[in-house]
Amino acid sequence: MPLEDYKEDMERCVRCSHCKHVPYVPLARVDRTFRDVCPSVARFNWHSFSGGGKMITAYALLLNRIDYTPTLEKIVYACQMCGACDVSCKVQMDIEPFETLLELRARLVENGVFPAELTPIFDGLKKEDNMMQKPKAERGRWADGLQLKDLTKEKAEVAFHVGCRFSFDSELWQVARTAATLLKNAGVDVGIFGRDETCCGGRAYELGFQGEFIKYMDHNLEAWKNAGVKTVITPCSDCYATFKAWYSRYGHREFQVLHVVEYLEQLIKEGKIKLRRNIPMVVTYHDPCHLGRLSEQYLYSSPGKPYITQKKRVLGTMLIHEPPKPWRRGANGIYDPPRNILKSIPGLKFVEMYRIREYAWCCGAGGGVKDAYPDFAIWAAKQRIKEARAVGAGAIVTACGWCERNFKDALGEMDGSIKIYDLVELVEEAIE
Repeated sequence: MPLEDYKEDMERCVRCSHCKHVPYVPLARVDRTFRDVCPSVARFNWHSFSGGGKMITAYALLLNRIDYTPTLEKIVYACQMCGACDVSCKVQMDIEPFETLLELRARLVENGVFPAELTPIFDGLKKEDNMMQKPKAERGRWADGLQLKDLTKEKAEVAFHVGCRFSFDSELWQVARTAATLLKNAGVDVGIFGRDETCCGGRAYELGFQGEFIKYMDHNLEAWKNAGVKTVITPCSDCYATFKAWYSRYGHREFQVLHVVEYLEQLIKEGKIKLRRNIPMVVTYHDPCHLGRLSEQYLYSSPGKPYITQKKRVLGTMLIHEPPKPWRRGANGIYDPPRNILKSIPGLKFVEMYRIREYAWCCGAGGGVKDAYPDFAIWAAKQRIKEARAVGAGAIVTACGWCERNFKDALGEMDGSIKIYDLVELVEEAIE
């Protein structure tokens, strides 16, 4: 949908600033030190960096009241695209800050406005099919020796898609290897594409390159179909949201999409994985944005086309949608499975942070920020680490390679008295 289709949303922004903070009801349980929900406006302390500020900026651009400048570029791209502003806004208003920002980025790309720091990342994607600027030939090295099915040569019901971060960040390889091994040992008919796996396309979509995203979406859908795949499992929250949400936005819901924590919870319930080893530790859980609020599916779109609803005004004031529009409010993300797994580990004490579930604070790595504004990414991660310490946690557990990497990088600039785990690592440790 072009940026112009969100003009009414821009006009209806009342500048209430709900997009900046945890909203009314959850605020009662939040330490006021941690009430911010938007990293951009919290860091740069200027309304233009908030969700509402970007709505007004987009409106000014449509009215030709501002130009494409470096300042505009920073306002639009110094943003993790975490969706927190969107969730908080919809407590007050039914408008689409996140969708508007997606189209605003696409409009900037069309006009040649794009952070120079991200150009090598995108060029690497087009050349090597990954966001890590690594040779495509090395993509399958994480799985060396695991003897998993090769989906380019044989078929399997389950495709294990590890994503760019887990494929090329060797420090995280063990998470991917453990997850794949757990699935295989539980009798799952699982395979991988190895060096022929390609990017999910999600980061290209968030950066404003919608055509590139569609290319990767079409490629992955065709590859899964040819391999006889029925279910796609991934340890990467970014890939998960892309497969489940962005692909469904274009009408594609042919394949079941699961994050590995969903499948592990199922295997634990079925008794195929038994957690018996005692782990005496106090942990908290960080909700990845892409596993949480950004993972809700889009409904009612037809194959190959985004869902479009007709807007009209009633009595010249109220804006309604025909047919009625299904709103994505962030509440239907994957929140319970990781918590259920943690609570089932003997000896483990689980404590919640203040900002959780759809109101969780972003780790700071998303939306291109990790590469374009690395200091900002680290700052956001440090705020989350401070929150974890404030509730007495000795470790942060998450289910996203991008979150894990950014937290570990931030800890390198802090004292290392808190540990960072992927949930898969604790599951492996708890198995006798």
